[in-house]
Amino acid sequence: MERGLYIHIPFCVHKCAYCDFASFAAGEEAMEAYVSSLLREMAARRSMAEGEAFSTVFFGGGTPSLLPLPLLERVATALRDTFAIDPRAEWTLEANPGTLSRASLSAYRDMGWNRLSVGLQAAQPRLLAMLGRIHTLEEFREATAWAGEAGFSNVNADVMASLPGQTVEDLLETLEEARAAGVQHISLYSLQVEEGTPLARQIESGALALPGEDEAADALAAARAALEDWGYHRYEVSNFAQEGYACRHNLLYWHYGAWLGLGCSAASQWEGARWSNPDTLDAYATWVQGGCVPDREALAPWEQAFEAAMVGLRLTRGISRVDYCRRFGLELVRAYPRLWEKFRGSGMADWDAERLWLTPAGLDVMNGILVTLLETMEPSKHS
Repeated sequence: MERGLYIHIPFCVHKCAYCDFASFAAGEEAMEAYVSSLLREMAARRSMAEGEAFSTVFFGGGTPSLLPLPLLERVATALRDTFAIDPRAEWTLEANPGTLSRASLSAYRDMGWNRLSVGLQAAQPRLLAMLGRIHTLEEFREATAWAGEAGFSNVNADVMASLPGQTVEDLLETLEEARAAGVQHISLYSLQVEEGTPLARQIESGALALPGEDEAADALAAARAALEDWGYHRYEVSNFAQEGYACRHNLLYWHYGAWLGLGCSAASQWEGARWSNPDTLDAYATWVQGGCVPDREALAPWEQAFEAAMVGLRLTRGISRVDYCRRFGLELVRAYPRLWEKFRGSGMADWDAERLWLTPAGLDVMNGILVTLLETMEPSKHS
């Protein structure tokens, strides 16, 4: 089973209109203090991960590319000194196009990053302004060109769908910009409006309107068809990649692997338990000073089995029936034949001797399928 490291850099140059997570605009002094806490947490986790080799390292945020280069290098060096990281590991850095330069991208490659995830979101200035993004389309074009010059051959572009005021033509134009930039991977996410965000308030007031269900579905269908035609194959609900460029770190999540999360608000899943770090800078610093003792939530065997099915069914290839049975002692199709026959009959799921998967129609209504699966698997529902 692959293992990964997730490092959360919570600093942002702005507060996105659609975000609700803790994200902080701060000066270099605060960043230095944060990195010091992060390095102390790494040291505290050394014994927990002893003997384990990590195959992925993912810097997310926030805006990790906002961290000054000397601080980012300190973190990368400490990771290598603290943990056993495979020399062939995938190192991903999330970045806002407006924070990148030729010099920074060259430095990232020299430090060992080999995968870049760039937040395009939309190609249209009006949509970028509505989302509260600081970058322009031209900055995205420049950043991806510079990334290629620096030696990045594995680049993702994040694109958002179902935005207020976004047309099918807008979405296809944005995807065409990502394609023209030569990225190998495209993440296509539908907007999730979080309560209490600036965008939510604008929608509640009537200043902005979300597209209707049919309109949003038609746009996504057109986008998926275009991506497939261009050689970006859908391998997960929201992710498309050229052959050989699926994100290894995200696959680790969907294969229900193990990962350690480091930093403010980072989550971990390790040895049958999970926990989340404090989600404010002050609380995180105090927690680190107190020894970084995690508040673990132990997962019952049935919970682990359900969660593995929940994330595995996000993949277009679905779940290996043999591997799943070997790991959890449960053969899903045989254990719940009525359930899966019902989903197969409605065109939502299918299987063969090796795999169980959701069809494209099933992926579109996956949440409902998972609720039914949870109710079927949870022991308390049958007591």
